[in-house]
Amino acid sequence: ALLAESGGGLVQAGDSLRLSCLSTGGTFSRYAMAWFRQAPGKERDLVVVIRQSGDITYLIDSVKGRFTISRDNAKNTVYLQMNNLRPEDTAVYYCAADTSFRGAYYRGTYHYSRNDFDSWGQGTQVTVSS
Repeated sequence: ALLAESGGGLVQAGDSLRLSCLSTGGTFSRYAMAWFRQAPGKERDLVVVIRQSGDITYLIDSVKGRFTISRDNAKNTVYLQMNNLRPEDTAVYYCAADTSFRGAYYRGTYHYSRNDFDSWGQGTQVTVSS
């Protein structure tokens, strides 16, 4: 699958943005999709995953209640609605797909790491000024 993000930009603290990620090729509805982010000089962190079933897992506590992931299988698109943005949310945001079904199931839920995702977009910059 080829992934292309859009929707990033420069905003002020407290503003909102909606990121989109369009998937072409492959079978989008079969894939777990995720959003990662990478701040300057830091690791690329997994932010949130939405599985094929629609189950959602947030991996970063600070975004819970502010960020919402969703998917539209008819449009082959996954979204990240980001509200009440903070300067610490500044990063390049990447969408990714688990096209090889690598997510591990244990303790009653699926678990993902960066290595489970094998298709990546080019990233979109989100900058939040204070």
